[in-house]
Amino acid sequence: MLDLGTSFVASVARDPNALAIVDEGVRLTYAQWYARISSLVASFDRIGLKPGDHLVTILQNCEAAATLHWACQLAGIVITPVNWRARMEELDYCIEDSEARAVVYQDVSAAVVEESKHASALPRIHAGGREMAGAFSFDRMVAERTSEVTPRVSAEAWSIMLYTSGTTSRPKGVPRRHRAERAAGIAHIAQNLYRRGERTLGVMPLYHTMGVRSLIAMSLIGGAFVCLPRYDTSRALSLIQSEEITNLYLVPTLYHDLVHAPEFGSTDVSSVRKLGFAGASMTDGLLKTLNDAFQPDLFVNHYGSSEIYTLTIDQNAPAKPGSAGKAGINQEIRVVKLNAMSAMDLAAPNEEGEIIALLAGDESFEGYWRRPDADARALREGWYFTGDTGFVDPDGDLFVTGRVDDMIITGGENVSPVEVESCLSLHPAVLEVAVVGLADEKWGKVVTAFVKRKGPVTEQDLEQFCRISGLANFKRPRRFVFVAALPKSPVGKLLRRLLVAGDYQREHAPPSSAA
Repeated sequence: MLDLGTSFVASVARDPNALAIVDEGVRLTYAQWYARISSLVASFDRIGLKPGDHLVTILQNCEAAATLHWACQLAGIVITPVNWRARMEELDYCIEDSEARAVVYQDVSAAVVEESKHASALPRIHAGGREMAGAFSFDRMVAERTSEVTPRVSAEAWSIMLYTSGTTSRPKGVPRRHRAERAAGIAHIAQNLYRRGERTLGVMPLYHTMGVRSLIAMSLIGGAFVCLPRYDTSRALSLIQSEEITNLYLVPTLYHDLVHAPEFGSTDVSSVRKLGFAGASMTDGLLKTLNDAFQPDLFVNHYGSSEIYTLTIDQNAPAKPGSAGKAGINQEIRVVKLNAMSAMDLAAPNEEGEIIALLAGDESFEGYWRRPDADARALREGWYFTGDTGFVDPDGDLFVTGRVDDMIITGGENVSPVEVESCLSLHPAVLEVAVVGLADEKWGKVVTAFVKRKGPVTEQDLEQFCRISGLANFKRPRRFVFVAALPKSPVGKLLRRLLVAGDYQREHAPPSSAA
């Protein structure tokens, strides 16, 4: 298989004059971008970076972040992107754990880098904005004239290492080879039916697997990656219209904000013909709203992870709400019984269990970075135990119901938060909803729904709605908490653990008159 650097060079040869990347005032064709990337690789040489070295970046989505990604692929450097909101302790951990040889940052992350004891001992590169004392200038590095560089490593070399937040205090490094990254990019193109010259909104962060996949997919087909450094609904809609975006690949919460924005109705979104989502389940209500609003040719539910990019795909998500479909073209999946130790301990159809995926798949990782403890928990008998819960229906379609840790056990019964959320999302007065289990002396946990309203509704109204919806009695919420906002991560994932803390409820409770 080709390495990613060779793949990029092939795209330049195929479509030299096609638009490759857009970022504020920057608009580069593939030929122009290749020249900047080559200059950056030569600059890496001058500061002593070598193939196999880790380069930590702490950047928002921008031309510099995308250029760094491809320069690392050509140079054989392992790009190691970190959330630009990371605290100093988090950055220090990632630098030390990865044994990074340099750090790239920008104004928004400068304070954290300057505080970092490990960053101060490394070459630092400042990307854009004012030049920083003691740091190399990214702008100067890409301006150095040089000949076009050629790829330096094979498909077996390490390409990237993402850090997963997980549920533990220590993030886990997920190193991935060029061949796995390229296979994931090709699968993304095939499963989303992308065509040559597509344009995507580059808003999912490039420290997240969804953002990386969008960048690689566009670059393999001569498409354009339109940067949005930080999600802003108004700016997103403006770019969709002005840049004639053809496909969107977002988490459900960003779609929710997009379609409910006041200016959505006056924005021309007709260029968007393909919708894709991942990162979390989408409620039935939001699926219907998006399908009606965009009327897309393709609406894909992609279920995957940093470890194994594609697990399953459903290319017609609205037709079977909640379904994550069947295994992707590079994968095989199973559902095993909860707490199963063997990949052979299969759950029955419609029985909720843990989702596992075959490690032999082309998109798979090979284990966590220097974490034998994590490998022992997750990798067994050639399968990756995801920690996600779900079930397979009689048609063979997978339904992802949450995390093993999120499962609510109330009175001895297992309740999936996703099922309850999907039910409540169909109420016309519910804008957003999240369900968790709160501690209870009698039941162990009680099903509790946190609801953000878009119209007048009471607890009694929602209780009655659940009754007539057909939701089983033991699954119905026993408590409702009305909130002004739900806690989310930087990439829009719901943070259920914060809902369990009483402080969050009190701080975000809207006036009682809202009912």
